[in-house]
Amino acid sequence: MRILREYLIALQFFTRVPVTGRLGDWAGYSPQLLRSSSAHFPGVGWLVGLAACASFALFALLLHGSAFTALVAAIGCTAATALLTGAFHEDGLADVADGLGGSADREHALAIMKDSRLGTYGVLTLVLAVAAKIALLAVLAGQSEAGVLLALFAAHVVSRFAPLLIVRQLRYVGDEQASKSKPLVESLGRRELAIAAAWCVPPLLLACLVRGIAFVAVPLLLAALAWWRMMRLFETRLQGFTGDALGATQQVCEIAFYLGAAIAFNLG
Repeated sequence: MRILREYLIALQFFTRVPVTGRLGDWAGYSPQLLRSSSAHFPGVGWLVGLAACASFALFALLLHGSAFTALVAAIGCTAATALLTGAFHEDGLADVADGLGGSADREHALAIMKDSRLGTYGVLTLVLAVAAKIALLAVLAGQSEAGVLLALFAAHVVSRFAPLLIVRQLRYVGDEQASKSKPLVESLGRRELAIAAAWCVPPLLLACLVRGIAFVAVPLLLAALAWWRMMRLFETRLQGFTGDALGATQQVCEIAFYLGAAIAFNLG
């Protein structure tokens, strides 16, 4: 029951799903539960990934036969996931782009990342990221209808495991007084990491069984490379991570996973 309570808290934090009333009262709240809920970040990816798959399939079904079906379905499912999460991670990506692009100085970059206003670097990065998602999903849909759904599901789960590895490797350098994410990452232990990894196994196993080992290995490799690059970037530029950095890592790893899945089709 503790795991379910942790999951509900993670769902409440990382999505717009209302966990209120009796359910919210039952889930409760404590600093320890909030910290432990980080283990279920990939589990939240299950819900977001399934919503993405359902949205994509619905648009594909309703618009079947059009030359633009895959493109519209890709736009529709991307919009659906942004609505479900409140564009939480996209916001982090834009803030990181503004901060790191706007200043080479660490303190100034961190200050820019706290500013709610969006600058040129943030807008451009966000546009390119969304365009990359839509384009890659459309490519995947053109290669295999089942393949795009498998990639959507797995990418949303695996990309939410990557930020937890950032937490394990680097120290938190955000605003401890104002940050919403600090309690979630301040004591990520082996238990939380093991639970998070367990959430990733079923979607990857399903993709492997349906599409083969390459369809899992190549996306994982590109996602791992994306994670490593993001970690090195935060280590050298910020000497640590912030909540925005975790959101940016999720977005970059999600896109890298789609790219790997598209490449895997051609390799097969």
